[in-house]
Amino acid sequence: METVYDHLVTVLTDKFEVTEDLIGPDIPLGDLELDSLAIVELYVTLQEHWSVSLEEDESAADLTLRQFAHAVASQLPAEPSATEPGAAR
Repeated sequence: METVYDHLVTVLTDKFEVTEDLIGPDIPLGDLELDSLAIVELYVTLQEHWSVSLEEDESAADLTLRQFAHAVASQLPAEPSATEPGAAR
């Protein structure tokens, strides 16, 4: 099964056309060259895909991709290392 982090990276590269060289687990959302509308769209996309509820606020741009993936994964049924980049599947 695809991890939350892996899916987040896929969405960022495929839907939002963020280049892979900008993406990493400790990179804040605000460093991905996404405007505030794109960040909201990212939240909605992940909420729909994972059927979770995410809080959208001004501090969203400060969240790292790891923290963002953890926020999603914390609402899913337990799966070992679901937020870790490169986690075993």
